[in-house]
This record gives sequence, C-alpha cells and structure tokens, in this order.
Amino acid sequence: MDYKVLVLDIDGTLVNSKKEVTENTKKAIKKLQEKGIKIVLASGRPVCGIERVAKEIELDKYDSYLVSYNGGKVINYKTKEVIYEKTMSEKYIPALYKFADDNNVAIITYDEPLAITNDANDEYVLLETGINGLECKQVDDFVAEIKEPVIKCLIVGEGDKMAQLEIQAREMFGKELNVFRSEPHFLEITPQHIDKAYSLGKLLESLGLTREEMVACGDGFNDISMIEYAGLGVAMENAQQKVKDVADYITVSNDEDGVAKVIEKFFNNNLN
Repeated sequence: MDYKVLVLDIDGTLVNSKKEVTENTKKAIKKLQEKGIKIVLASGRPVCGIERVAKEIELDKYDSYLVSYNGGKVINYKTKEVIYEKTMSEKYIPALYKFADDNNVAIITYDEPLAITNDANDEYVLLETGINGLECKQVDDFVAEIKEPVIKCLIVGEGDKMAQLEIQAREMFGKELNVFRSEPHFLEITPQHIDKAYSLGKLLESLGLTREEMVACGDGFNDISMIEYAGLGVAMENAQQKVKDVADYITVSNDEDGVAKVIEKFFNNNLN
C-alpha cells in the first residue's frame, strides 16, 4: 500500500520516556516530509502542548497537521487554519465540577496558555501542566471562571480510582459526552462523538484522502479508535494491552525508535 499520511500520538509513542524525540526518529520523519507524506500529531494535549514537539520535528516547514484535545481541534500547523473544532456546551461544566469535587479529585480545563483548576498542588495537575508547558491557575469558583467555550475537561487522580470514576462518569454523562481515559491517571471528557478517529476522518475528508492511505501509531487508551480506524494501525511495544489487541502491527517501544522502525518498514518506497 502506498501510504500518504502518518499519524503519531506523542507521549509514549513519538517521544521516549525522557520526553525526547530521538535523532533517528527526527531524520526519518524529515525524509517523509520531504517526499510529501503528511505528518499528523494526534494527542490529548492542548495545542500549545503539542507545538514544542511539532517545531522540533519541523512540522512548520511542511503541510502537516495537529489534532489536539483528543480530536476536539484540528489545525494546519503551518498556516494555522482550523480544519475542525467542536466545543462542549457550558451547561455541563457545573455537573463535571461537582462530580470531581464530590469524589475529592482535581479537574482541569484550558484557556491556553493557562490550565484552570481547583487544585494547583495536585500531583497529577502538576504532571499535566508540566508536560504541556502550561501556567497553572487555581480558582475558588471553577464554574464562574469558565468564560470561553470548552473543548475538553480533564479529571485527574490515582489510576485505580480513575478506573472506577470512568465507569461512574460514563453512567452519568456517557449519553451526552465522550468519557474515556487517555492514561491511567487522566480521565478525559470531551464533546460527544469526539475522539481521534472521528477528527482524523474530518481531516482526511478535507485532504481528499482515505483511511486506507493512513498509518496511525499509538500506545494509550485514547489511541484505540484511530488505530482501529487507520488503514494500518500500529501499537508500540510499550502500549497498553488493549491497544495491542486492536493493532495490525506492533513495533518496538518508544525508547527503541519504534516510530522510525515503522517508517522504515511501511514507507520504504517513499524514502527511495
């Protein structure tokens, strides 16, 4: 198959355990871009959290794309054109905040470059803001603070607790919102029907391409939809087992240049 699009999750996939893109992976991605292959970074991160990585692999020099907020927003990174965006009705914010508060866990939403939260000292809030280079703003009245349309809320906490809250949140909100974990400690809430696969479908439609022409690589629960959707779905060796179960191919880990190995194996015709 002559693949034309390579979609990459960031954490646990494109970057290694030190949150770095290795030189081998950078070189492999650059060669693809020089041949006209479109690179898409698809992440649960906000736009500003993806940009550092995007610049590092020179996406600003080519016709490449960012899928942020687990599919809530899709942009052409070079032109900054918004290809697709979906926000959450403000009516859900009080209920989501109450759910977090009743369960004694932290909640985050985004007003880039700010992360707005009820607990700036929570270890998982600090993890999220650190990964994305966000400034953390703790507020006394979370609901009143939200003045712009929300693409995503993030409820954070210890993994076993989040597994239980995921079940509860789906029972409460699942008919109206999309509820899933991107990582064991991150419970994501986005507008209904939003996930990476759905938004990638919107992107492919705008490009006149098909899912059969797309390779998607990931490691986390939130990558399952795009791995199932892609013409070739790839799981990293370090991926969650549920991700491996739906993948067409399993590459080596993110600490062993797994993405570069995928490029070498499946885009070889494009590199010659």
